[in-house]
Amino acid sequence: MTDKHLHIVAFDLPYPPNYGGSTDMYYKVLSMKELGVKIALHVFLYGGKSPAPELEQVADKVYYYPRKRRNPFAGSWPFIVRTRKSALLLKRLMSDNSPILFEGLHTTYYCNSPQLINRVRVVRAHNVEHNYYEALALAEENIVKTLFFKHEAKRLRDYEKMLMQVNGVAGISPMETRYLQGEYGNAQYIPAFHSNEEMICKTGKGDYVLYHGNLSVPENNRAAIFLVTEVFSRLNIPCYVAGSMPSQTLQEAIKRYPNIKLVANVSAEEILKLIQDAHINVMVTFQSTGIKLKLLNSLYRGRFVVANREMVDETGLDTLVHLGQTPAELVQQIQRVMNLEFTQDMLGQRKQVLGSTFNNQLNARKLLDMLGL
Repeated sequence: MTDKHLHIVAFDLPYPPNYGGSTDMYYKVLSMKELGVKIALHVFLYGGKSPAPELEQVADKVYYYPRKRRNPFAGSWPFIVRTRKSALLLKRLMSDNSPILFEGLHTTYYCNSPQLINRVRVVRAHNVEHNYYEALALAEENIVKTLFFKHEAKRLRDYEKMLMQVNGVAGISPMETRYLQGEYGNAQYIPAFHSNEEMICKTGKGDYVLYHGNLSVPENNRAAIFLVTEVFSRLNIPCYVAGSMPSQTLQEAIKRYPNIKLVANVSAEEILKLIQDAHINVMVTFQSTGIKLKLLNSLYRGRFVVANREMVDETGLDTLVHLGQTPAELVQQIQRVMNLEFTQDMLGQRKQVLGSTFNNQLNARKLLDMLGL
């Protein structure tokens, strides 16, 4: 069999796979390796992160580049793009004729360069980025950050037109793929890659409800505060909020209610145990962007899920969750579901729905077809 070679340009360190973007990238690389692809992985480092030796187990070559800090308001190119520029990266991409997978608009500074224009180039769209940044602006309390997010959203909307020149765009959700296909005519739905090889849900009942997420992300902080003040505060049930770097506002809100406990800055393993032991994983979002990996984790590992419509929009997973939109509806659903028992039949339905869509190997094969491999 002829060796298949691929360059992947990652916008962030894919290891450890501890949030949605890194999880999608890491398990994508792993799945492609299992299909016999030889991968040159190019990683932009920032935020104090260091090279991860573990990546050498899934990629044949791993290269690192510093993300260069710039004035976030300067220039017409998006900040997330122009800070991921490296002449050395371009030189390495030019060293052969292998296809290139660009992870997110973030990494596409050289994508349409004359030196690469004849290469097979596919962009993995982790979000419709201008929608994502507009949503960040709405969730942000700091005025300077709000202004930046709005400015970045405008730049990204203009910059996104570069997708017309690439060979393909791999959308991460049906809704976003439909938008990208309508705008650029070259998009295909490739579901999110994830860590769950099998279902490890417990049957029976748990005795608490859980919200989990990276609490330093404004959207998650907003969702947590909403649940604490509008939903959990109206329940006579133990409620946990788990995640890293909770805001002072969230901490103060939780202190007011004896039935709510904050579980802060714990390991990924501890979060997964909380998901598995909970009776209900509660999750809300105010932006229908991408696919939420925490939803997949909860469906593969937990019992019941209560969520709002935005969390499951166009994912095909709405039959597996109990929906509530207003605080009153969420309270009602939680109270009702607390009386149910999670059964083997429910687990079987879950396996059927998830297995047909979120199969890492099948989706890696689809993506490799887009790349001509």
